[in-house]
Amino acid sequence: QVQLVESGGGLVQAGGSLRLSCAASGRTFSSFGMGWFRQAPGKEREFVAVIGWTGGITYYADSVKGRFTISRDNGKNTVYLQMNSLKPEDTAVYYCAATRSGATTLYRTYEYWGQGTQVTVSS
Repeated sequence: QVQLVESGGGLVQAGGSLRLSCAASGRTFSSFGMGWFRQAPGKEREFVAVIGWTGGITYYADSVKGRFTISRDNGKNTVYLQMNSLKPEDTAVYYCAATRSGATTLYRTYEYWGQGTQVTVSS
């Protein structure tokens, strides 16, 4: 069992930055691929970024590539999402999730989910 708790969301102006954190419980954190997803009002949850077990593999949605960076610290059981050059369309609830399937973008492979943190970008 893995429990995930996100933090770091908030209100920021367009062009600003935020760093999200996701703290995981359990001793097997390093065996999970970790992803970030987001869901805006009235829209489906969408993939944002994923990082593999060791941090050596990362994938990003085209909409965030070059602006967001995912990283992890296995010693602290934490995954991060650094978000720069934020846009109003980045406004959403951001969720972190854990998968045993490595660095996958497939929503259905993620077994554990956090409760989400709100990110609001004003224009």
